Amino acid sequence: MATAQVETVATKPSQTLTHGRSAAMEAIEDITYGSIAGIVGKYIEYPFDTVKVRLQSQPDHLPLRYTGPLDCFRQSIRADGFLGLYRGISAPLFGAAAETSSLFFFERIGRGAVYASGLYSRDAVLPLSALWFTGAFAGAFTSLVLTPIELVKCKIQVPMSADGSTPKAPSVMSVIRNVYRHEGIKGFWHGQMGTFLRESGGCAAWFGSKETTTKMFYLLNERSATSQMEKDTLATEALPLWQQAVAGASAGMSYNFLFFPADTIKSRMQTAPVGGSGQPKTFWQEGKALWNQHGLRGFYRGCGITVFRSAPSSAFIFIVFDGLKRYLPM
Repeated sequence: MATAQVETVATKPSQTLTHGRSAAMEAIEDITYGSIAGIVGKYIEYPFDTVKVRLQSQPDHLPLRYTGPLDCFRQSIRADGFLGLYRGISAPLFGAAAETSSLFFFERIGRGAVYASGLYSRDAVLPLSALWFTGAFAGAFTSLVLTPIELVKCKIQVPMSADGSTPKAPSVMSVIRNVYRHEGIKGFWHGQMGTFLRESGGCAAWFGSKETTTKMFYLLNERSATSQMEKDTLATEALPLWQQAVAGASAGMSYNFLFFPADTIKSRMQTAPVGGSGQPKTFWQEGKALWNQHGLRGFYRGCGITVFRSAPSSAFIFIVFDGLKRYLPM
């Protein structure tokens, strides 16, 4: 019986037992701690995200302004100083809180849906295949929350006027007013297809990779144990901090690499000027134009720096969230 318990807990170590707690309290905890973790991660990654969006959004009809991430860093700091890389962070901070809290909230809802389907007993821990599904479930619903926030963020990071010039960086409210004046409410969901593909596929990888790596570490730690008592203790304790960091980093890198082309198309759509004479391009039209102009490499412009910055950011997000859930339960 003890061995079976070790295997069960190790399968989903971050799924803490919550018997006797209300669903409302679970939701409040997910939203509160997810928001805190998201804000911490955003402060770490935002300068790299600014560079990524600027690399992705270079116009097709002009020579490339930046030769790569380091050149973009140099030019950006020379023009606006280091703090210029944090331009427009107010909306992304709100977005990071909304995104991360939504992901953990909807992932828990997804787990509840899987249990409600009758495929698995509520007393059992879900297998990894089910956790990849709950990640996709969480990402799909979170994309609806995230698209308007990312649209505002992108337009602040890469301001562009209808005549192709680069105006002064707008404020959050001016972007919101401009989008609503020209495109109405639906304009805030411009790029939704790209966000949906990135979030549903990427979050399957985000949660799935984190849980897969976590399970691997639990099994490796169990093998190194010299007694059954030590195995039982390891199964109920949190992983060492460096192992938690590796699991979180693997999640962030998987999320960003696998569906990066969808994010590139989304960024180009959301940085397009508002109020021009032509109709905004659809997801597929933007993707076709990018392919014709730059080929496959165009879809991965800025991918390296994005994967690089996602490792520490995602590691901190999971360490903060899991730590708060474990040591400060509501």
